Order: sequence, then C-alpha cells, then structure tokens
Amino acid sequence: MSKKVALITGGSKGIGFGIAEALLKNGYYVAITARSIASANQAAASLVNYGDVLAIEADVKDFNSQQAAVNLVIDKWGQLDVLIANAGVGHFAPVDEMDINLWNEIIDTNLTGVFYSIKASVEEIKKTKGTIFTISSLAGTNFFAGGSAYNASKFGLTGFTQSVMLDLRKYGIKVSTIMPGSVASHFNDHNPDEQNDAWKIQPEDMGKLIVDLLAMPARTLPSKIEIRPTMPKG
Repeated sequence: MSKKVALITGGSKGIGFGIAEALLKNGYYVAITARSIASANQAAASLVNYGDVLAIEADVKDFNSQQAAVNLVIDKWGQLDVLIANAGVGHFAPVDEMDINLWNEIIDTNLTGVFYSIKASVEEIKKTKGTIFTISSLAGTNFFAGGSAYNASKFGLTGFTQSVMLDLRKYGIKVSTIMPGSVASHFNDHNPDEQNDAWKIQPEDMGKLIVDLLAMPARTLPSKIEIRPTMPKG
C-alpha cells in the first residue's frame, strides 16, 4: 500500500477528531474508536469527504475490545502504521472526596487503557516500523490541588510512554508523548465555545502537530513534546 494507516482511540470528538481530520487531509487511512458506535459513525460521517475513515466501537478499558479494534483495521487495510492513544477522562476532587469508582475510571482509562492500546497494536506496528503517540497532559508534570487521580494518571502515562519509547526504538518504532495544556475540547463535559475558547489550543492545532511530527526525518525522535496556549486567558 502506498498510503499509511492510523488508529485513533477516542477519535469521535475533540483532540482525536482534530487529529483524524488532519491525517485524512494528508492522505492517511484513519480508523477512529469511541465507546458508542453511534458517536463513532457520526464523526466518520463528518470526516468521510476527506478520505477513507473507519468507525469502530471500542472501550480502552477492555483489552479484548482494543485487540478487536486493531483486528478490524488489519482486516480492512492490511497494516497499521500509526497509533494515537488519545482516549482519556478527567474527574477532579480533593483526595478525601474522591470517589473510588471515579479513581478507578481515571486510572483504567488514562493509564491502563493506553497500555492496552499499545499492547494490542505493537506487533502490527513492528511490521511497519511505525509510530505511537500518547496524549498525556501538562498535568503529567505539573500537579495541582484536586487533581490527585488525574495527576497520577498523567504522570504515570508520561513515564510509561518514555519507558515504552526505550523498549521499542530498537524495532525502528518511534514513540512520543504529547503534553498539551488547555485545549478547546469536550474534556470533562466541557462544551467548546468559539468565542470563549479562542485563546486555547484548538483540535486542529493538535492535528497539525501530529502531521509535522510524522514528517520528521527517520533519524530524529521527538520523544516528549509540551504544547501550551501562547497567551493564556487572564
């Protein structure tokens, strides 16, 4: 195949959607996952004019679900070149008020879910000497009150990704983690507003960043990238 194939977890909106659109416009075949097939299909319908897109229902908290998603990609296109482990959640509360179920959801999605995504896809990515991106956060290096679970998940994700980078580069695989600050997305049930969120990083900015990183020379590995709004509000 002359075209390359990307799989994006949590690709139905926000950062994942912005990355999907950018990759499609740059000639990639793109699969997007969401926990709801209706959400995945709706996003795919918005993207189909840009290229070949596959909607998949999958939950990163379930390894078998992640393996099934990878299998669908291979069945359709025969290869996997890029994984963007983007799916994530955020709940914020002081540790004495943090609900145990919410703690588990955050860790299982943001950290274990990324392990599942990489574990399910790594053998296929070895074949193409491809690229793995994880979407961490500046919360993976900057802690804050009320962020015990989220900080733990993103600090863990940043460290996990850097270790994976060292594990896999001997196979010709590039592994990078991107650590954005405030993004105009649906994260934490936020509804993006064009006027009030104009100062934030936009999903299409994240897409442009991924495209640019994929265009880096093979000899060069940007392993950890921080990105933040140029002029934060206030």
